Formats: sequence, C-alpha cells, structure tokens
Amino acid sequence: MRVQKMDHPNEGIKCVVNTCHYYMQGDHCAAERIEVQPRNAHDTQETDCATFMLQGK
Repeated sequence: MRVQKMDHPNEGIKCVVNTCHYYMQGDHCAAERIEVQPRNAHDTQETDCATFMLQGK
C-alpha cells in the first residue's frame, strides 16, 4: 500500500521503525495516512502496519 509521503510529520502518529520509508527523525510518521491490519485482531501482537515500506524501495 503506497501512500503519499508528506514533508512534515503526521501529528498523533508515533513510529519508531527507522527503516520505514515514512519514518521522520524524532519517531514521527510522514505518511499522509496509515492502515493497521487485520480487522479481527484481539491484541497488539496480532496487529500490523500495512503502510510500512522499506526505505529505498
């Protein structure tokens, strides 16, 4: 899922995955929106950020 990368952080989203294309210094996310899956997750362990894209891709 590719979304537009903004030139400023998306306030309210903290991301510490510094290998993500949308990562910004200070643990911010620059994706215009994110998608968290799957629909029927029961706890944090079962969730996944579908917006993640490896840097350089």
